[in-house]
Amino acid sequence: MNDLLKSLCSVHSPSGEEIHMKKFLLNYFESNLERFAVEPEIYCGEEFQDCLLVVFGRPRVAAFAHMDTTGFTVRYRDQLISIGSPEIDGDEILTGADPLGEIECRLNLNDENQLHYKFGRGIHSGTSLIYQENFRDHQSHIVSPYLDNRVGIYNLLKVAETLRNGVLVFSSWEEHGGGSVPYLVKFLYERYRINKMLVSDVTWTSDGIALGGGVVISNRDRNIPRKSFVNRIMDITIENEVPFQIEVEAFGSSDAKEIQQSPYPIDWCFVGPPVENAHSNREKISKKDLKAMVDLYELLMESL
Repeated sequence: MNDLLKSLCSVHSPSGEEIHMKKFLLNYFESNLERFAVEPEIYCGEEFQDCLLVVFGRPRVAAFAHMDTTGFTVRYRDQLISIGSPEIDGDEILTGADPLGEIECRLNLNDENQLHYKFGRGIHSGTSLIYQENFRDHQSHIVSPYLDNRVGIYNLLKVAETLRNGVLVFSSWEEHGGGSVPYLVKFLYERYRINKMLVSDVTWTSDGIALGGGVVISNRDRNIPRKSFVNRIMDITIENEVPFQIEVEAFGSSDAKEIQQSPYPIDWCFVGPPVENAHSNREKISKKDLKAMVDLYELLMESL
């Protein structure tokens, strides 16, 4: 289980460079066809940019997982600009590559909260950097950079093994404002008339959401899904005794924002596990919550 998640966490794909994760996923699906109950049809190409849609059977439900991560862009001299909203302590190790070779440098946060890098040479402007890989597999939990949203991708790859009818959607730019979901939703609704969508992502721990409490079903964050659809998901969860938590928050968002704002009559819900230390280089997830996520998605993709 964790070898796949570790491999996903090692892929360099901050917002705008999802091409690397797309290539990883294409290779995964092409190399593991014998693992799937149904051979899928894969949609990719320029009309989908760096996104990927994997269609099984006669789909009624689509599940979205974003492929990008937070990170940093080299500006001029030794300056850095955040990609998305990474949580920074200062002194983290960053990695990447430019035309001169591989990079392993240190992040510096100065007294004015400006970001810089420390490296033995100048790094080409426009180069992206991410947190150094540091995957730690413990008995009850996993700690690593970029569990957001490698966990969501992992979930869909596990669900693919038993899925007979459904679409797995791998989207771009979620961490930095979105932009790919509208055309993906348009394709799914107009081609397959899909009007039920799930968001396979992670949420943050809070005073009401804890590690080990089960997969999170979100009643609302900044966006509010249709209550009848959420209730249907809860009924399936309870009936099958999958451990879960109910999230009620005023802030935060995901690919669900653009699904809800689409011109199509689509029901959606965020379903995913909580993480501690979100957007840092030490995100932490419970293995119990991850198992509950996979178990529930296997049910929802076929039952909704």
